[in-house]
Amino acid sequence: MLKKFTIKTNYRDQMIEVTQQVQDFIKEHNMQEGSIVVYCPHTTAGITINENADPDVKRDMIRRFDEVYPWHHQLDRHMEGNTAAHMKASTVGTSQYVIVTNGQLLLGTWQGIYFCEFDGPRNRTFYVKMN
Repeated sequence: MLKKFTIKTNYRDQMIEVTQQVQDFIKEHNMQEGSIVVYCPHTTAGITINENADPDVKRDMIRRFDEVYPWHHQLDRHMEGNTAAHMKASTVGTSQYVIVTNGQLLLGTWQGIYFCEFDGPRNRTFYVKMN
């Protein structure tokens, strides 16, 4: 089973938690055991799993990504001017694999699944595939 989700981002850099959407998909299809893949088909966005309890973690991560990959760099040659977004997305990665057991995502106490926007605002998509 594969489902396409749409998401609207509001900022250039943004981490949007999608854990509940993924969990609802699992429940909708009565999946009890197995695994899922959450996949992002964009070159300037990605998927990560990280802390979902303290919103400062998201802010800190975005700030640190900006420090490592500044938006403007004198040696960048990419004509769209978004090399930093490509670097951030490559660092985060395009997908996450999560175990499902007893009908629930097997995540740690403080973990959530995030869609990471690095070149917004945009209308984006991501996919969830049951295995």
